[in-house]
Amino acid sequence: MILPWTDHPREYFVITAPTRRRQALVLALAVLGATSLAACTAGTGSDGDRPRTPAAPADPASRPDLRRFYGQKLDWRPCGDHRCASLTVPRDYSRPGNGKTFVLPVAKAVTATPGKRVGSLVLNPGGPGERGVRLIQDGVADDLGRGVRERFDIVSFDPRGVGGSKPALTCTTADRAQLAEGEEAPSDAAAAPLHPRTASERADALASARATAADCRAASGPLLPHVGTDDAARDLDVLRAALGERRLTYVGWSYGTSLGTSYAEQFPRRVRAMVLDGAVDPSLDWRQRMLSQSTGFRKAVEEYAVTCADAVGDACPGATPEEIRALIDRLIERTAREPLPVDDAPYGLDAPALVSALSLSMYTPEAQWKALSEALVAADGGDGTKLAALASGEEEQPDGEADGSEGSGEADASEGPADDTSRDEAPRDDVPEDNSEAALIAVNCLDVPHPRDAQAYWDALSPADKAAGVYGTTGVTSELVCKDLPAGPQRPHRVKAAGVPPVLVVGTAGDPATPYGEAVSLARQFPGGMLLTYDAPGHTGYGRSTCVDRKVEEYLVSLTKVRPGTTC
Repeated sequence: MILPWTDHPREYFVITAPTRRRQALVLALAVLGATSLAACTAGTGSDGDRPRTPAAPADPASRPDLRRFYGQKLDWRPCGDHRCASLTVPRDYSRPGNGKTFVLPVAKAVTATPGKRVGSLVLNPGGPGERGVRLIQDGVADDLGRGVRERFDIVSFDPRGVGGSKPALTCTTADRAQLAEGEEAPSDAAAAPLHPRTASERADALASARATAADCRAASGPLLPHVGTDDAARDLDVLRAALGERRLTYVGWSYGTSLGTSYAEQFPRRVRAMVLDGAVDPSLDWRQRMLSQSTGFRKAVEEYAVTCADAVGDACPGATPEEIRALIDRLIERTAREPLPVDDAPYGLDAPALVSALSLSMYTPEAQWKALSEALVAADGGDGTKLAALASGEEEQPDGEADGSEGSGEADASEGPADDTSRDEAPRDDVPEDNSEAALIAVNCLDVPHPRDAQAYWDALSPADKAAGVYGTTGVTSELVCKDLPAGPQRPHRVKAAGVPPVLVVGTAGDPATPYGEAVSLARQFPGGMLLTYDAPGHTGYGRSTCVDRKVEEYLVSLTKVRPGTTC
């Protein structure tokens, strides 16, 4: 899908986590590669067996070349109301002694009742590309239940290549940075088609995807092979050791379920408790995943049309579901012909950006449907500004609320290995503060195998159109960038995590981004896996439902099992 302020295709994926403001629970990122977003952690071979490349001992901490990383002691320093430190991890786990590292910022909110402390609870807000440090500094701990808050330090980190990581990913070249700083963009750029049918339209889509891939290779080429989810999961184990925890207690939302799954497969006996909310099924290939998610968005938008009046009352942009469907169809046709004007933007709102706005607004209906309704009314009157803001995932910040950047990476890890990045490459000083787009592109393409032949994508267009309409066809074209970026050895596979304790999977019945069926499947793949169903629309459940919160927190604190068939 196209953001009106860029000249490359951009797709989206959304991560969610509870924040200080419940109505801002969704952190939407307008980015590329959403439908393949969730990292697939897998092996090779027809049976989906997962190789270890290179073969790792059962306890990596016992390897002499990793001992210095596992032996780190975090040097916690004040950063606002919280504490921050830095964790050093090897750039390449197959060659940890080559001097190349990532230095990852870590933040924690100290337990409210030290005398009741059980340990550390590590959170991942999703993405890939979302900053865990910002999650802590935005006040996630304030929204967690009292039982959890009393017993755990709440910890998160910026994964390798993300946010305050040093080095960090970027797909912004010098030329692109100049454009972002105010160079005039082409005024005659045509809106990208939602369904490229002609040879010319497909050539344009392919050229745009290639340009994006070329920018990523030019700006971050040496990092691209080293930002996959399996390596991030190994970093998570180094963090566990640095926190002084014998076993990991973890909550991951959305893409964070992929990170958790990878950890459980690599370190099954080091899991104490694990909650995977908004589950991604690692057995699906790129095309199956794209169809699953695109169909989820189509169904969610239909649910909006049917239930809008009950949800937002007079703000609804139509008196009946038929009127709302007609309005949306009318706007899609209109923006496909000519973008709607957007205030203070070099581009207007085109059809792919409209579809992105609709899709992103499905994540938390209770917080987003009223704004979507008002934006649709404005767009029908000829103003695309509000829809453009929804398409970009913009969110108003309360006055004085930190964005998580200040102090997030200032502290150094004491008694840990030094960062030797400067030996053979200068650190980039032009990486944007929010580099989530670059991280999404790099991680998605590395984790999820994609075809190298463009024809495979064109072959997927018709089935996607039939299953999900414009949500499907834009999903297909967003995958094109991965054709020309590094890919890892992963393959779709079923979870293999013998010895892991019962894992709790949360599935939301109307989840548009990680459809409920994937949660059902993932829970079945874990030995002793438990499924907690949240019977509601929207993306993820923990942080949105008192019932879900209670079940999750009883499990985290007391390891209380959730009975089969439990629904909130």
